[in-house]
Amino acid sequence: MNRTIRFASLTALVVFATPALADPLQATLYKNPQCGCCEGYAAYLRENGFNVDVKPTNDLAEISRKAGVAEGMQGCHTMFIDGYVVDGHVPVKVVRKLLTERPAIAGITLPGMPMGSPGMAGTKTEKFVIYTVPKDGKAPSVYAEE
Repeated sequence: MNRTIRFASLTALVVFATPALADPLQATLYKNPQCGCCEGYAAYLRENGFNVDVKPTNDLAEISRKAGVAEGMQGCHTMFIDGYVVDGHVPVKVVRKLLTERPAIAGITLPGMPMGSPGMAGTKTEKFVIYTVPKDGKAPSVYAEE
């Protein structure tokens, strides 16, 4: 009887938990048509369990601006995932933190194209500072450092 209960419990755990764990996170990434590092970032996301739809566009700055990313805070590409904007080469660990914590912000951004960041060539030479993209018109603040 005890063995039967354990088997039933294990079966229920596998049946109910597996679909949630197996579903990749859906993301849409907008990038400049000529940018190769953005493709590298999309590949990095896919390697880490994300399903990424890449959309080349010549309106990237406008897409970022409409998402609330200030001009001086924009990254190389703009991604939308689960109700948030993620601008630039943000490490997966920080994206997952955002999706787990679900703060009341529009998203996060890693401005520019830091060397050694996911999808970028080169060696990391300094901390990556990821900022909030606020919804309320406030100034961005530091969300994470990697």
